[in-house]
Amino acid sequence: MEQFFADFAAFMWGTPLIVLLVGGGLFFVIFSKGLPYRHFPHAINVLRGKYAKEGGEGQISHYQALTTALSGTLGLGNIAGVAIAISIGGPGAIFWMWVTAVVGVATKFYTCTLAVMYRGYDSNGQLQGGPMYVIREGLGKRWMPLAVLFALAGMCGALPVFQINQLVQIVRDAVAIPSGITTESNHLVFDLSLGIALSIVVWIVLIGNIQRIGKVTAALVPVMVVLYMIMTIVVLAVKADQIPNAFYLIFHHAFTPESAASGTLLTIILTGVRRGAFSNEAGIGTEAMAHGAAKTNEPVREGVIAMVGPVVDTLLVCTCTALVVLVTGAWQIEGSSGVTLTAQAFESVLPGFGAYLLTIMVLFLSLSTVFTFGYYGSKCLGFLIGANRQHYYIWMYTGLVILGATVSLTTVVNLIDAMYALMAIPTMVSTILLAGKVNQAAKRYFATASN
Repeated sequence: MEQFFADFAAFMWGTPLIVLLVGGGLFFVIFSKGLPYRHFPHAINVLRGKYAKEGGEGQISHYQALTTALSGTLGLGNIAGVAIAISIGGPGAIFWMWVTAVVGVATKFYTCTLAVMYRGYDSNGQLQGGPMYVIREGLGKRWMPLAVLFALAGMCGALPVFQINQLVQIVRDAVAIPSGITTESNHLVFDLSLGIALSIVVWIVLIGNIQRIGKVTAALVPVMVVLYMIMTIVVLAVKADQIPNAFYLIFHHAFTPESAASGTLLTIILTGVRRGAFSNEAGIGTEAMAHGAAKTNEPVREGVIAMVGPVVDTLLVCTCTALVVLVTGAWQIEGSSGVTLTAQAFESVLPGFGAYLLTIMVLFLSLSTVFTFGYYGSKCLGFLIGANRQHYYIWMYTGLVILGATVSLTTVVNLIDAMYALMAIPTMVSTILLAGKVNQAAKRYFATASN
């Protein structure tokens, strides 16, 4: 199974998909004449509540839509994903993560504007958003195979196995093993027990659907991000003299492959783009489902809010994680990967409690991601078999929380990567085809919107 998913992920994440994601993002930048970047102040005003009384069809507020989308991106992609990127592609992979984030600003603007512009009603008569509805409502029935492809891949790509796998790993390595609760060689019972406990928590939140998820993420995400940023600032302050060298490593190794696991420039680029896509989800389509649920009748306004995501997620949080891993020298430790590598970086500067603090961050950030992904997956199932049956996904999902606690990291990463690649194809193709509609709407919107 591990080899199958590795081969499948490698096949999907070839040059054509890189061209589609990064090249498509560059197309949006040029096609919009840089519009998303020029209207960042407007996005901040919207988030500050300037248009809070707008109202409209939907289920959650602008702010809850952003925090729900961020809870799906801010988490282990920023903590474990960055460490995985450096382990496989070297420090240079971070540079290519930045590239995906910069062009991802424009990609998010287009995908999430369309998610509101082309919302559709599910079988229960409830208004929904997301790439599958964009394809159905915006492109028509002859494009339905693309919508079905997204929904099928979305059900698998939203599985909680990565987040739970890494959460259990850090709790085991940072807390359970040092305290003697379990051992390094025989921890299956501990992993299974923790997986069962987490599945119960996830089930309780998910049965409340998007409204409960929006409230939970609105409370959790800002607090956890601020606390995590404080931790990274402390580490970077202690290792301030190493920060210039860390940036040198990132830029130098972005084009020199000696630090990559396979020693090729293509490995660095592919690793950076894969981990960048996993981190900020620009062009993947999952975040569009959250923004499509916002209470608004202004599609462009939601697109403007969504484009803040890659900046916060990748350019800010991922960069801080990368610098911590590099300035502490943890990236050169052999045998460590994922969240354990990041924990070792914090522990080296904050001995005795660095790993414990990171464990708390991972606990809340990973669970908020799991909550959001459960919503994404259930929406995909509802699109395929009817919204009145989408609750079946929650039962399967909570069961897979237990599985995620026990499977290997390599299998989990390759499975999710392959599904993200499959989701990107219908998302990017439909967005490119409908980009002209976004430009027309944006021209009207910014002609009257107060910045």
